[in-house]
Amino acid sequence: MNGDGTRCVHGGHPPVGEGEPLHPGPVLSSTFDLGTGDVLPPDFYGRAGNPTWRALESAIGDLDGGECVLFASGMAAVGAVLRLRAADGALVLPSDGYYLARSLARAELAPLGVEVREVPTAGPWPTLDGAALVLVETPSNPGLDVADVVAAAEVAHAAGALLAVDNTTATPLGQRPLDLGADLVVASDTKALAGHGDVVLGHVSTRDPALAAALREARSRGGAVPGPMETWLAHRGLGTLDLRLERQAGNARAVVDALLAHPAVTDVRWPGHPGDPAHAVAARQMRRWNGVLRFTLASERAVAEFLGASRLVGSATSFGGLRSTADRRARWGDAVAPGLLRFSAGCEDSDDLVADVRAALGAITL
Repeated sequence: MNGDGTRCVHGGHPPVGEGEPLHPGPVLSSTFDLGTGDVLPPDFYGRAGNPTWRALESAIGDLDGGECVLFASGMAAVGAVLRLRAADGALVLPSDGYYLARSLARAELAPLGVEVREVPTAGPWPTLDGAALVLVETPSNPGLDVADVVAAAEVAHAAGALLAVDNTTATPLGQRPLDLGADLVVASDTKALAGHGDVVLGHVSTRDPALAAALREARSRGGAVPGPMETWLAHRGLGTLDLRLERQAGNARAVVDALLAHPAVTDVRWPGHPGDPAHAVAARQMRRWNGVLRFTLASERAVAEFLGASRLVGSATSFGGLRSTADRRARWGDAVAPGLLRFSAGCEDSDDLVADVRAALGAITL
């Protein structure tokens, strides 16, 4: 199976016999029969394993090109990655990436003596002497800047550090960081992978069996385990990722064109646009575009007027779902302009969405 759509639909589903369900339901059990032998079966307790986890891990691992380990949330996955090498040296994080990753490192790891450094997503890269793990986020959230993964891997490995890439905005269909030299890929599957705004989930994938084993042990020891129902819902959502991503990317392109032509809008960023400063790097390493973009309005009041006038764009902090949403990022403490909006293009008809965005922009009092 080579096509994105085929792998999304069939990934993680074993061949079925006559009368068996094509999409088996979740295994809702925390206890399993241990047998009487000395060797434990694959499933023996709900915190250690579940067949529903393995089905989705198989599907995501195939898309990422590695071994996947599910976590209860994207932040649980990020936390597990940061702790992997925290005892071995400094952690290097994006200064303009998701704010909670920096908050976790500063509030929980730095007080334990872990050195935390910050580097802009687009570089330039400083000397990484003493670093044990480098995390990049590309395209970044919320700035939509792009890191050169190949270059980041070379710099990290030269310093003896692991490279982890947060692939949430790109999705495993849009980008395969493990192919570009990354040691780990981490993502919040709450977003586009599950795609329906009804689960919280995350994962880490790697090609290193020792790292995968360490992540599974950390998951079980720390208890950051996904629920079988959430896992099953995410697997169901994954089946349409290829279709959703195509529509979302097309809608993002159409919205960007409308934004670039409007006087109320500045600082439009979407790596898929040929005029974007990050387009050249993104085009080298991304397989497909996605539906997340950003732009800036004049003020917090202008954002409120825009969202209040829109009939299709919801005010929500997640992204990658069926419905278009926008989030004023300054409210979360990101170091951005008060009127910066991260916009997640959904699966509406492009003409309807563009008309709605234009009408909402027209309602702003300049």
